[in-house]
Amino acid sequence: MSRGIVASVMASCLFAVMYYYTSLLTPLDGEEVFGWRMLLTLPCVTLFMLITRDWPLVTGLLARIRRSPALLLGLLGTSSLMAVQLWLFLWAPLHGRSLEVSLGYFLLPLSMVLTGRLVYGERLSRLQKVAVLCAAVGVAHELIQHGSFAWETLLVASGYPVYFVLRRKLGTDHLGGLWADMTLMLPAALYFVIKGSLSSADLLAHPQLYLLIPLLGVISALALISYVMASRLLAFSLFGLLSYVEPVLLVFVALALGESIAADQWLTYVPIWLAVLVLVLEGFKHLLRQRRRAV
Repeated sequence: MSRGIVASVMASCLFAVMYYYTSLLTPLDGEEVFGWRMLLTLPCVTLFMLITRDWPLVTGLLARIRRSPALLLGLLGTSSLMAVQLWLFLWAPLHGRSLEVSLGYFLLPLSMVLTGRLVYGERLSRLQKVAVLCAAVGVAHELIQHGSFAWETLLVASGYPVYFVLRRKLGTDHLGGLWADMTLMLPAALYFVIKGSLSSADLLAHPQLYLLIPLLGVISALALISYVMASRLLAFSLFGLLSYVEPVLLVFVALALGESIAADQWLTYVPIWLAVLVLVLEGFKHLLRQRRRAV
């Protein structure tokens, strides 16, 4: 349990770093950044799997596809769902939509908790129920104030639960499944890079891109690996609740990029931040229990 919590928090921190990182990649647009991220992340994930001896997960998945070609259709579905989310994550900071996406990530744990309860029959601990209640206050305030959510918000909140449920249904909720999803994205990624505006003149005007673009792949790979490991080690509901750490960090990144929270939105964010504090307490309780058992 403690390893899963650490992996989840690490993934959230790395995603927040990458959220800000896109602003350093001028003059690349969102599609180009997505393309470079996929082309550079896949080799890093492949190397990681070879080092950790997880490569049989890929060969096993390929063997399953040979036995049941229909599995490839499911993989095309999970790959498409993931591609849309990764593109949106990189597009939003470059188009002043960071807060809308971060609100989607605030809603995501609630939608995942609901999914865990309805689909898998999982139960929540007392502290998790308190966290859900706090977050629900913030969500309700947002609905009362604005009546609806932006399309970016809804896409994040509804897309990821479908993605994770489908992965579990297909039996691809492991690093081999992640590798397959990313591999199927390569044609689109290559297209975005080739049609992009990056030229020799751009590289001469922005020589830092020679370092920043490869480093993007490293950060992305570490974030995705940590995220998938957390999804494997944690119960669906706890995994969803810990996802609150990421949107808190994304809000700080959005503020650093010049966006601002309106006065009528504070009652949306503050209860959700309280939910994060409750989840931190939940994590410490799990760590203390494991240490006591180890003694």
